Amino acid sequence: MAKKKPEKEKEVALPIEWSVSEAIIAKYATNMVVQRLENEFLISFFEMKPPILLGDPELIAEKLEGVKSAQANCVAQIIVAHNKLPSFIEALQKNYDKLLEDIEDVD
Repeated sequence: MAKKKPEKEKEVALPIEWSVSEAIIAKYATNMVVQRLENEFLISFFEMKPPILLGDPELIAEKLEGVKSAQANCVAQIIVAHNKLPSFIEALQKNYDKLLEDIEDVD
């Protein structure tokens, strides 16, 4: 009995329907840390709020001397596979370039 040749698998391109759950909370990020892992990148986003300092300039200066650090709270982390990072960077760069064009158009 002759063996059948395996059929080639067909590739099907499906459109992506982007959806953001209402449970996802948008946070403001003022800082970012990128760590390279073995096969991916861990990108952590942080929000840092400055200390509240009220009073006259001398009192504020005195309070600032006692401040040893500012806390940055992680608001989100994402892991990006190393082979997806170039398209991630390209998307950011395109949007940043568009922002610069829009700013130039306003001036």
